[in-house]
Amino acid sequence: MKQRTLLREVSIKGNGLHTGDPVVMTMKPAPANHGIVFKRIDLHGQPEIKPRIDLVTDLVRATTIQSGHAKINLVEHVLSALHGCGIDNVLIDINASEPPIMDGSARPFVNALQQAEPVEQDVEREQFTLTDPVSVSRGNSSIIALPFEGLKISCTSADDRGIHTQHLSLTVEPDVYVTQIAAARTFTIYEDIEELLKLGKIKGGSLDCAVVIKGDKIISKEPLRFKDEFVRHKILDIIGDLALLGVPLKAHIVATRPGHAINAELTKLLFEKYDAWKKGGKKPTKPKGPAATLAAETQLDIRRVLDTVPHRYPFVMIDRVVEIKGNDELLALKNVTINEPYFQGHYPGNPVMPGVMQLEAMAQAAGILLLQRASIEGKTALFMSCDKVKWRKPVRPGDQLLINVRLTKSRGNKIACAEGSCSVDGQVVSSAELMFALVDESEVN
Repeated sequence: MKQRTLLREVSIKGNGLHTGDPVVMTMKPAPANHGIVFKRIDLHGQPEIKPRIDLVTDLVRATTIQSGHAKINLVEHVLSALHGCGIDNVLIDINASEPPIMDGSARPFVNALQQAEPVEQDVEREQFTLTDPVSVSRGNSSIIALPFEGLKISCTSADDRGIHTQHLSLTVEPDVYVTQIAAARTFTIYEDIEELLKLGKIKGGSLDCAVVIKGDKIISKEPLRFKDEFVRHKILDIIGDLALLGVPLKAHIVATRPGHAINAELTKLLFEKYDAWKKGGKKPTKPKGPAATLAAETQLDIRRVLDTVPHRYPFVMIDRVVEIKGNDELLALKNVTINEPYFQGHYPGNPVMPGVMQLEAMAQAAGILLLQRASIEGKTALFMSCDKVKWRKPVRPGDQLLINVRLTKSRGNKIACAEGSCSVDGQVVSSAELMFALVDESEVN
């Protein structure tokens, strides 16, 4: 895949969220291997800052980078837009310490990038393919990176009262980013506003650039753009914070109640792995895909499960396939033990299996069922989206999940929809409608 820059420069004007200061930001074409660089044209000498994880200095409600006396606040929305649109090389002139907040989303930046017209360059894009799991837990938040051929993010967003819990899983590509992520606006809890003002934050904040949650009410100047806009903005922020790695990442990110601080911790660990790979000169090994044919099998032990799914510790959510019923239904088991790594942070003293893990168990079972329907040599099952997700009862260590998936629609051997549920002792604890695809491995490289 080739590197990309812009055909022409484009400017955006607005005010900073935290400073409230007026700002003009101009994104300009840059040569291959230039990378993304901010230039503070309002400071003496016009210092440049290349956004990297080791330059992060503040993570309170935004990601701030600093080199010497030059600082840029709230870089995540701009970086998210650039990374989401697949832009590798751009020079960003900015005459203040913070990009304009605009409407609180990345959509204005995406619109500007499309106006500037992304163009390919003659140099191949470098990418970092994760080969080993990396995880971070902090209180009731956790984030895990797993090997995956592409960038996929599965995120669960929730406030302390559990009123606005949302989940979404997306494979991030430019068209998906533009249509499903970019427009999601930043949000805050009403009770947090006073404290943020005391900290000198959100001086430029208003309902023009944020959604406010007050109890079970949503306060905004326009209706929610998505019914799950909050989790979509969390994914937007994760993409922006991961851009501080300095190179496009191939991994599956699984996040529960993420924030800038824990995103940065994960990016630091990923950078250590990337740096070790660069110094060692050894190309990451491509995660193994499924092997052998499932068509004649009606049960799978753990060895055959591992032959079939690309996942590895700590993200294998199926211990055994109990029964494959024809081409349309599958039953699988997952034993939930206290040794699961997510129980360290979810929640200490009251361990509960995250709903996102139950959803992933259903997705993996559905993927196996899809692979069972066709020749799987050189194929990979990709979880694309979910709908009507419900979590009914907590799942705790010692429980055994019975995972049931049933195909409801299919288009050849490419796209399929399924209904899934997880049960414990005969009671349904979670359910969802899933969409996934069977693609050639070459299509996700």
